[in-house]
Amino acid sequence: MIVPRKELSFWERMYLPTIWSGFKVTARHFVGKKVTMQYPEEKWTVPPGYRGAPYLVKDQEGRTKCVSCQLCEFVCPPKAIRITPPGPAAVAETGNVEKGPKEFDINMLRCIFCGYCQEVCPEEAIFLKQDYSLTGTNRKEMIFNKEKLLALGGTHQDGIQKWKNK
Repeated sequence: MIVPRKELSFWERMYLPTIWSGFKVTARHFVGKKVTMQYPEEKWTVPPGYRGAPYLVKDQEGRTKCVSCQLCEFVCPPKAIRITPPGPAAVAETGNVEKGPKEFDINMLRCIFCGYCQEVCPEEAIFLKQDYSLTGTNRKEMIFNKEKLLALGGTHQDGIQKWKNK
């Protein structure tokens, strides 16, 4: 089947109307409202309910809230979390806490920011921060260890002090 095409006029063959319409769009953007954001100085305001990167938090006394129950590791769909439990030996400085993780790594390249780790954590040790600018120069920098996760997560002010000595 052959589709008949209409003959182009002289002005259409010269492409002048198309070039003119392109100039009009350029001029409209030139004098219109600016849409460019100066990124490091200006940041987006994230909407409520935004799920950012997961970080570990400390309690009021500066101890890790994680008890290495490994629920977050089991529920993580892309298997981005890796926890090494401490073993049977208890550490004296943790107080009443049964055990803390020996190693806690989150591969931020694999993390899909689903929030399952925060939801399943019984100790409220993982929180999703409103952070959207995760950068690194190589893959090794994007695997956050326990110290880096605790430094970025900070201290969580909890109303219930579960492990407080009485």
